[in-house]
Amino acid sequence: MDERYQLWGGCFEEEASAVLRRLNDSLGVDVRLFREDIRGSKAWATELHRSGHLSEDDNKSIQDGLIKVEQEIEQELSISGRLSDPEEDIHSVVERRLHRHAGESALRLHTARSRNDQSATDTKLWMMTSLRRAQTEVINLITVLLERAQVDINFIAPGYTHLQRAQPIRWSHFLMSYAWMFRDDVCRLEEQIGRLSSCPLGSGAIAGCALPIDRQKLAESLGFKQVTPNSMYAVGSRDHIVEFLNWSSLCGLHLSRLAEDLIIYSSQEFGIVQHSDRFSTGSSLMPQKRNPDGLELVRGAAGLLLGDSFSFSCILKGLPSTYNKDLQSDKEILFRSYDRLLDCLKVTAGSVATMKVNARKAESLLEPGMLATDLAHWLVKRGVPFRRAHHLVGTALRRAAALGVDLQNLPHQEYSEICLKFGSHEELQKIFSWEASVEQYTSEGGTAKEAVLAQMQKLQQWLQNHKNVEA
Repeated sequence: MDERYQLWGGCFEEEASAVLRRLNDSLGVDVRLFREDIRGSKAWATELHRSGHLSEDDNKSIQDGLIKVEQEIEQELSISGRLSDPEEDIHSVVERRLHRHAGESALRLHTARSRNDQSATDTKLWMMTSLRRAQTEVINLITVLLERAQVDINFIAPGYTHLQRAQPIRWSHFLMSYAWMFRDDVCRLEEQIGRLSSCPLGSGAIAGCALPIDRQKLAESLGFKQVTPNSMYAVGSRDHIVEFLNWSSLCGLHLSRLAEDLIIYSSQEFGIVQHSDRFSTGSSLMPQKRNPDGLELVRGAAGLLLGDSFSFSCILKGLPSTYNKDLQSDKEILFRSYDRLLDCLKVTAGSVATMKVNARKAESLLEPGMLATDLAHWLVKRGVPFRRAHHLVGTALRRAAALGVDLQNLPHQEYSEICLKFGSHEELQKIFSWEASVEQYTSEGGTAKEAVLAQMQKLQQWLQNHKNVEA
């Protein structure tokens, strides 16, 4: 193993203690940025050469050497999954390996550059690619929910408020409620990606770059739309990471709520959903158990995502400007939350795509009391003010409970004694239809088949437009 290569320490007489190195060294985390670090270094060398601060020969040696370094690291990681270099971070590893291939030319690469702007740039480059991948996974989940809603459009199930049976709804309406939540998550992430495209490189350690480099050209060569407007802001701000962590915790919250619903609906007490073998586990003691562990892990992960978001904000809260070593924890938290969220998105999409829905069981959970609102609407149509209609139907419910029957089987004489506006027995019986009930709600966003199909069409169009913009 080569001797440890250090980017600092000329005025130090002693080595850092072993315990400080354990706390300080970040290679195990930021090795993940090796491609971005090399990409940024190539662009920086190109700009140094263009501006007359790096000769043609030095630039070629650096560019060729960086290609070899990237190939080396890729090969080693593919074999062992880690690097055994003694350096403290990926920047030091790349520079030391570059020196081995490019000789003295490598020592010129860091001219006017700091690890402060280098690290900030590497992280943003990684995020610009990775957030698109996260966006793709959310869109995939939306697509799965939409496809299931299309297949299950004729299923009618109980809708719940306060976890109490409320009104009949189309099962597809329930699925679409989550599809729209995740659509909003995609839109929020899109806004963040736009703000992310601001390049810190060329900001130096704090004061900027003393060389007349073209930061805009440098930024564009790396795929950024613009440059950071202030060097102190560039190296000290981690708002883009806070934004992502906040976003991931909100997306995780949505995943958790969907998971909770599907967990409840898969219990024997509900029996609406059965999860596939691929996304369930069993019990080591009880052979009959089918546990929705995938969704339970998704539900638990939401708390961890929220914790990461909160913990990083706490780190930033009391920091003086600009760069402080506290910020080194940004990548550890960022990578951890990102990986966890992507796994949750994939597990949720897989669970929804492969679950079986028992439409007959769902309909069996419907009971006439859920049509109490329909009865109230019936009275309103016959001229009764809604508040009075609400009270009259409540009286009917109380009378049915006293007689041990449901609303549908409450004797018509009872209805007549409460209010003659209830009409004839035949008219009342027409109200007790699950299909007729859901088909009342034809307004935009409602649960009638026409309204749900309109939702699907609208979301399908949004997906298509989004794909066109991406292309």
